[in-house]
Amino acid sequence: VQLQASGGGLVQPGGSLRLSCAASGLTFDAYGIGWFRQAPGKEREGISCIGSGGGTVHYADTVKGRFTISRDEVKNTAYLQMNSLNHEDTALYYCAAALPIGSGCSIERGWYDYWGQGTQVTVSS
Repeated sequence: VQLQASGGGLVQPGGSLRLSCAASGLTFDAYGIGWFRQAPGKEREGISCIGSGGGTVHYADTVKGRFTISRDEVKNTAYLQMNSLNHEDTALYYCAAALPIGSGCSIERGWYDYWGQGTQVTVSS
């Protein structure tokens, strides 16, 4: 199983980025996908997840209303659209996959079976 996160970069406050998580080696549409981030000196934080089929989504309060998670079963890719970025969003962002019971998802780290490498998001003027 491989998860390849991409799309990070340097963006000004108030700007937007879209992260992608390309999955291979698994039956993508059976897996829940989560996005996490880790800022220097802080623990890894779960920020969003989407269940298999896309019917269930969750967001952490820190990103609710600004970030949108989605998935494309044809491309085996999940996305995280990030709008209204601020300095507190600066972190290394990771995607993860879990084979759930049912179509739910969780933003708890222990729920996930597979992790991708991170993509850096830096919000700075």
